[in-house]
Amino acid sequence: MMNRFRKSALAFALVAWLAASLAGCNNLGYYAQAVGGHVAVMRAAQPISGVLGNPAGDPALKKQLENVHAIREFASRELGLPDNNSYRSYADLGRPYVVWNVFAAPEFSLVPMRWCMVWVGCVSYRGYYDKQDAEALAAELREQGYDTFVGGVPAYSTLGYFDDPVLNTFLRLGTPEVARTVFHELAHQLIFVQDDSLFNESFATAVENEGMRRWLASHGDAGQRAAFEAQRQRKAAFAGLMRDFRKKFHALYETDRSAADQRQAKADLFEALRQDYAKLKAGWGGYAGYDRFVAEDLNNAKLASLALYSELVPAFERLLEIEDRDLPRFYQRVVALAALGKEARCAALTGLLPASGESRRACHSLAAGATQ
Repeated sequence: MMNRFRKSALAFALVAWLAASLAGCNNLGYYAQAVGGHVAVMRAAQPISGVLGNPAGDPALKKQLENVHAIREFASRELGLPDNNSYRSYADLGRPYVVWNVFAAPEFSLVPMRWCMVWVGCVSYRGYYDKQDAEALAAELREQGYDTFVGGVPAYSTLGYFDDPVLNTFLRLGTPEVARTVFHELAHQLIFVQDDSLFNESFATAVENEGMRRWLASHGDAGQRAAFEAQRQRKAAFAGLMRDFRKKFHALYETDRSAADQRQAKADLFEALRQDYAKLKAGWGGYAGYDRFVAEDLNNAKLASLALYSELVPAFERLLEIEDRDLPRFYQRVVALAALGKEARCAALTGLLPASGESRRACHSLAAGATQ
């Protein structure tokens, strides 16, 4: 009898083949690497119970996976996230990231390019299992005049179609980050809207944040809770800084100034962003977690990539507060939002925030984008 892995691999291959057929020959290479990459991940997975039961196994790895088991049970029992076989197996891929995502935006716009696939709709990035493939696409897009950013990704969700394994790529980050990742990716399995990366990522990030608060309240100590709160405040401050500068870039790109003038003003704004970031981090007691992001090749694609995960998080968190932090009621509200059209979703969510007019414009611009 065909085992579950072979069924999953063949099902994935069939879906990818159909998608490639519909998308045209130019995408055959992309879908081939997607199939091969995912099959390799699934082939590397082994049940966590087997790893824990191996007397010759690494004690440190066993301890980490015991923590994963507790996190996985908590996710379904306390957060109402899907109770399935995802994150009940483990795969060591022997590399730091599972995929590398390519983000792109025009030279004078923060509207990200989108790529469309049959099973998830259109998303604002394109993922590759080989970093060189991602960098090759980024180089091609730069030659066409786009700003690009290639970011390593420690985890992704197959939206419940397959049993997503725990990966070394995020297990290495420590228990708090493992919990964040599991909560975030399971949230995608719970609610996912085709063609709306901003909605999906902001919702999953809000669930991740609430999950961490609850996890640390019951499983963390005072030091871990203090560290989480400090990190939460830093993330909010950094997201606020990026949001403020996105407004400035939007204003610049809407002018009728010449390309040369816009190019110089763009460079000046990025330099101002670096200076304001240096002032912001001065109060962080030496924390430098965002230094590399800010220092290396700041451009429109980077700003757009960050916005996908942060722009609507305050709106979802406000909705959770309105529902008295009752997750089942919150999920019902989000399901209702998911049933709306994209513009109506933007209006409903940004209407929960102060300065909703500016937030609505940002929401619409991020939700738009040319497709490839």
